[in-house]
Amino acid sequence: MDALKLVALERDDMDIISTHLQDSVLKVGDIIWRPSEMRFVAALNRFDWEAVHNEPHYQRRRSALRFDRVLGVKCRGVKPTEPGAVLNLLAVEFEETDPPGGIVTLVFSGGAALRLAVECLEVELADLGPVWPTPACPHHLKMVP
Repeated sequence: MDALKLVALERDDMDIISTHLQDSVLKVGDIIWRPSEMRFVAALNRFDWEAVHNEPHYQRRRSALRFDRVLGVKCRGVKPTEPGAVLNLLAVEFEETDPPGGIVTLVFSGGAALRLAVECLEVELADLGPVWPTPACPHHLKMVP
C-alpha cells in the first residue's frame, strides 16, 4: 500500500481520519503543542487496517497527525511529566460548537483524552515512511445491549 496522506476540513473528513488512526500507539513525549504557532502535532505508530485486507500479515506505519488553528489543549489521564508513557488511540472526534470552530477530542484507552479547542477543522494525517510487521491484529470486545 502507498503512503497515506489525508486532509480533514469538515466533520465527515475527520471520521475517515479517525478510522485510519484507530489502534494507533504513541508516547506522550511524541506529542507537541506549540501555542505560538497554534499547532498540535503527534507522531504515532498507526496500525495499517487496509493491509489487513490486502496482505496475509499485519503492519504498522510511522505517521504524523497535525492540527492547525488550535486555540488550546487540555488533557485527562495524560501526564506530560511521563514522556515514555504509551497511549492507545481509539478515536478522534469533532464537535462543532461555534461554527466553524469546535472541540476535537483524541480518545485513548483507559479513559485518557486530549481535548483541542480549534478555530476551524484543519487536520493532516501523513505516513512518514517506515513500515514494519507487527505480530497481532488489535481486537475489541463487542458490546451486547
